[in-house]
Amino acid sequence: MKHAVVSSEEWTKKRKELLVKEKEFNKLRDQLSQLRRQLPWEKVEREYVFSGMDGDVTLSQLFAGKSQLIVYHFMFAPDWEQGCKSCSFLADHYEPSVSHLKHRDVAMVTVSRAPVEKLEAFKKRMGWTFTWVSSLNNDFNFDYQVSFPKEAEEKNETYYNYKTADFFSSEAPGISVFFKDDNGDIYHTYSTYSRGLDMFLTAYHLLDLVPKGRDEAGLLYPMEWVRHKDQYDNPNVVDQWSAVILEKGRDSKL
Repeated sequence: MKHAVVSSEEWTKKRKELLVKEKEFNKLRDQLSQLRRQLPWEKVEREYVFSGMDGDVTLSQLFAGKSQLIVYHFMFAPDWEQGCKSCSFLADHYEPSVSHLKHRDVAMVTVSRAPVEKLEAFKKRMGWTFTWVSSLNNDFNFDYQVSFPKEAEEKNETYYNYKTADFFSSEAPGISVFFKDDNGDIYHTYSTYSRGLDMFLTAYHLLDLVPKGRDEAGLLYPMEWVRHKDQYDNPNVVDQWSAVILEKGRDSKL
């Protein structure tokens, strides 16, 4: 790997020049975060009941006494035997944050369409402790555009990330945010999908610091290298999405 090598003085000069741009970026990010908080809200009119290991639980109950709720839409279809590897990669990052969020009036839960028994078994395998509930018996995933009707898939007209396109799977990742007021009314305040989830991946931010960066050029898709954390040393592990993307074409959105 060839790269420019300079004196300490020249290196410091170049580093200071980059620091100016980094500070500009941080200010722009603060402004963007403020704009995000200023988005209008939409009232949640539907009643959603999820399945948990301790029985049924409503969307309101998922707030667990907090006024703010973050939902991670984890890709785990009812007929899958394990959760998505890329969603697992992301869950490994937010798992340690849940206990801290509680002290900022925020609850965070994970929602998937797989039966709760599958969710709990996979959660135990991965060593996670966050609340994970099943939306198998409601339309929550479809309403928040992370699961797609079969007819939409067949026509390559899935609506994801605020546009209609060909998507590679019946399930998609995302994060949705909700607020509950003193009257118990719930409002949808924000959702993000696709590359909008990058900001939650600390490993990516660390990789962005090193000379090779994310080193994903030439891969079939950016997260092709990711594995479930207990499978990196398994030479026989088969990538979950490569065959699907090859069949549908590289332009299918991941």
